[in-house]
Amino acid sequence: MTEARIDNYSDFWDFYVLEHSKPLTRYFHFVGTLLGMVLLVWFVGSGRFLLIPLCFVVGYAFAWFSHFLIEKNRPATFKYPLWSFVSDYKMAWMMMTGRMNSEVERVMSR
Repeated sequence: MTEARIDNYSDFWDFYVLEHSKPLTRYFHFVGTLLGMVLLVWFVGSGRFLLIPLCFVVGYAFAWFSHFLIEKNRPATFKYPLWSFVSDYKMAWMMMTGRMNSEVERVMSR
């Protein structure tokens, strides 16, 4: 039996939040996202453009580690790569602004 495809971002976001319900998973994503952004700025600033793919390797290494070993689920990146990428940054922003925990509570209470 195949799982139904999510066809709008609002539904995807709720799914994404559920897939990141454990705080440690969210922290690993946050670290990976920030390290990826720092590396991107560094590589662009230093003219090392060929190293830019390493930004993704670092970011996803932290994220996938947390999914496989902490959350024990399959990363949404495999099925929804663009929405997952956008949501990683949305989650990081919500964490920095102190709103992510309430977002998890909102989605989990449904």
